[in-house]
Amino acid sequence: MSGHNKWSKIKHKKAATDAQKSKIFGKLVRLIQVEAKKCGGDVNSPGLAAAIAKANKENMPKDNIERAIKKASEAGESTPVMYEAYGPGGVGMIVTGLTDNTNRTSSEVKHIFSKAGGSLGAQGSVAWNFTQDENRDWVPNSTIELDEETGSKLENLIETLEDNDDIQDVYHNGI
Repeated sequence: MSGHNKWSKIKHKKAATDAQKSKIFGKLVRLIQVEAKKCGGDVNSPGLAAAIAKANKENMPKDNIERAIKKASEAGESTPVMYEAYGPGGVGMIVTGLTDNTNRTSSEVKHIFSKAGGSLGAQGSVAWNFTQDENRDWVPNSTIELDEETGSKLENLIETLEDNDDIQDVYHNGI
């Protein structure tokens, strides 16, 4: 009966939840670093304040937030990126992220889309169908209704994109 004890179960659950938190915290750290670099570390600037509020909402420790702001003043620059693409069923998608190497990230995103039957679009090819709200999120102006199979393909594509460390958010107009 080895391996069948209470601590073993707790250990595996904790590892799974810690992995999820780590992925979320990593994305938030990059977001905070970009905003801190833009405003020179001024915590009162709207962009950095919004990023810190987002981190607090996810229960990110204050030490991690302060460390990210401090690290932003050092070397290692993250650049915001935005990709416009078409997913399964012709769904328009906007993918936003932060990266230290735009060539690597763009090739990874292109590869993910090609495996899922989608394709990257030119600048402005999808953005015309979206508007940004006050939280800087992209909201679709019109939507496309998807069947069950196409919907599951879209969900898998979004999960794969979000598994990439450089990708922050994925917006689409499929329902």
